Amino acid sequence: MPRYFTQDHEWIDVEGEVGTVGITEYAQGQLGDIVFVDVPADGRDLSKGDEAAVVESVKAASDVYTPASGRVLEGNPALADDPSLVNSDAEGEGWFFRLTLSDSSELEELMDEGAYEAFVAKL
Repeated sequence: MPRYFTQDHEWIDVEGEVGTVGITEYAQGQLGDIVFVDVPADGRDLSKGDEAAVVESVKAASDVYTPASGRVLEGNPALADDPSLVNSDAEGEGWFFRLTLSDSSELEELMDEGAYEAFVAKL
């Protein structure tokens, strides 16, 4: 399953026409302990770069942007009860939402893991 990254530290795993979106370990580390996550509503149409979710930590609140356009299939229901999943597994069980991709060519504009690691190393 290919994974892509944005310069805003979101990741998207792609399986067929479905993308699963979350924030990177780097982003979680910058935010600190996550205490609340507001995920997008099911059925919401998003365009690449739209504000899709909000994450609040003990330090700040931040917007999460969608790395690709599509329709939201589901928000991660586990985050409502346990937003700390993002702290313990930001790039796994702490995913934010899934969407059906409307234009998979947008993924070509994102970074692969090697490019993202190089990007973060320069920060």
